[in-house]
This record gives sequence, structure tokens and C-alpha cells, in this order.
Amino acid sequence: MANVNPATITVEAVVHSPVELVWEYWTDPKHITQWNAASDDWHTPYAENDLKAGGKFVSRMEAKDGSIGFDFSGVYDEVSVNERIAYTMPDGRKVQISFVRQGNDTLIIESFDAEETHTIEMQQAGWQAILDNFKKYAESVEK
Repeated sequence: MANVNPATITVEAVVHSPVELVWEYWTDPKHITQWNAASDDWHTPYAENDLKAGGKFVSRMEAKDGSIGFDFSGVYDEVSVNERIAYTMPDGRKVQISFVRQGNDTLIIESFDAEETHTIEMQQAGWQAILDNFKKYAESVEK
């Protein structure tokens, strides 16, 4: 059962790419499969995304050696193109992502309700690692 008042964890990064491209890389499944991993020994072989309020998304996250994997999924509560995404995970936890234009850069601020299995520090480190991987990918794509 979900915690009634879970802790909120926030991670952020400045991506040196315009918000329109950052949005595309964040939301298009062909890009999601390229960056959605916390470490080099994981990958996302499959992703689908129905980017609208009430729409669902799923990313299949797996260890590259095939030893473990899981579906990361949710239902969108709000989608404001190039600005904001909010969704609810199957266990009821909420996630909010803001895309803030800063000239030709984009500040991404991602806040999420903590789960109870792993420490706050571990969850923050994992989500930050994925965000850092996104930043690295977004800044390296041929524009």
C-alpha cells in the first residue's frame, strides 16, 4: 500500500539544448529507448507513449545480461507541451516534470513521491542517474 504522506524527492539538470528538442527526446519512444537507464549495464529495449491526459506510457527496463527487468509505467494526469508533464504510477505515487526554457538551454525539474522499499538517497541517486543519462544523450544527438 502506498504511503499516505510519502516524501517528495527532486532531481534536476540543465540540458544544453532548446526545450523543443528536449521535449521530443524525453517523450518520443525512439529516443526513450536510447537514454532511459541509470547505468551502462541496463537498457530500455521497448517504450510506448500515449502523451495526453489519461494516456498511458510504459518503458521496459532490463539488465543487459537478462537477469532482471521491469515495466516502468504510468497514466498522465497533465501534459502541457514543452512545459510540464504530471503522471501517476500504478502504486498511486505522483511524478511532476517541469521543462523550463533558459535561452537555448532547458532546466528539467523532476519531483516524485518516494516509495518505501529503497532509501531516499538510493531513489534520488537512481533517478538522478537516469536524468544525467538523458542530459548526455540530448546534448549528443545530431541536431
